[in-house]
Amino acid sequence: MSIFKDKPTPFFDLAIHDLGRMPSFTCGIAGYEQKQWRDEAMANYLFEWLPEFALKYSELEDFNSGTGMRLIKKAAKTVYTTDKYQKRGEFGELLLHALIREVFSSEPAISKIYYKTAANDTVKGFDAVHVVENSGELELWLGEVKFYKKLREAIRDVVPELKKHTERDYLRDEFILIASKIDDAWAHADKLRQLISERTSLDVLFKRTCVPVLLTYESDCVDKHTESCSSFSSTVRDELEDAYKAFCGQALPKIKVHLFLVPMHKKEALVRVLHEKLEGLQR
Repeated sequence: MSIFKDKPTPFFDLAIHDLGRMPSFTCGIAGYEQKQWRDEAMANYLFEWLPEFALKYSELEDFNSGTGMRLIKKAAKTVYTTDKYQKRGEFGELLLHALIREVFSSEPAISKIYYKTAANDTVKGFDAVHVVENSGELELWLGEVKFYKKLREAIRDVVPELKKHTERDYLRDEFILIASKIDDAWAHADKLRQLISERTSLDVLFKRTCVPVLLTYESDCVDKHTESCSSFSSTVRDELEDAYKAFCGQALPKIKVHLFLVPMHKKEALVRVLHEKLEGLQR
């Protein structure tokens, strides 16, 4: 049985989850608790995903009550070890990891963060490399994240990266790096290597590839409410639909895209909570 079968209990309220659109579309809402946006609860949830986000497959196989604390500490130190954390992107990547796993029951193909050469390096390339299995066939999910305060800026910056990262030469170079990092202990290792092999036409691969795009932003609707009432539900849905239209109004590459939107209250507050929890795990 795959070690990825057991997952944390779902956290997000999926205010919109529509696979019939192009791009398909999911919105994750953290919600309120005692008049406050649930930053603390969201941070707790995201760190439940930390080991599989930051460790390679064979280490996860050894995860048990005897090794758990040591491996969690190692995973936490792999993320970063610096106080200059406000503009780092790892928490956005962790959020995308959690969303793909929660919503689509994916399996992470590699932990790119695991292969950093220094603790505070940033990792280039795709922000997530997952697979989704359907009737024995693998679909490759190559993620992009903009963990931003402003939606307009997130859309502005992600579209050029989508175009660049789906160009032939970029993909071929990235696939070489991915193939070298796949853990041989993982059940899908050979099948994925074959899928991304230079022998496989990109025409074939594009039919079995999805690019999940996660955009975060500070929400006016979240700021103006203090509970998940009918007014909030209606207003936030309108806000999310406007955001979806703004994203779709861009010249997107001809590849399957799934858009994740996650509204926030204050990004700095959420990042501070996440950083404090990370530091606690590193001690």
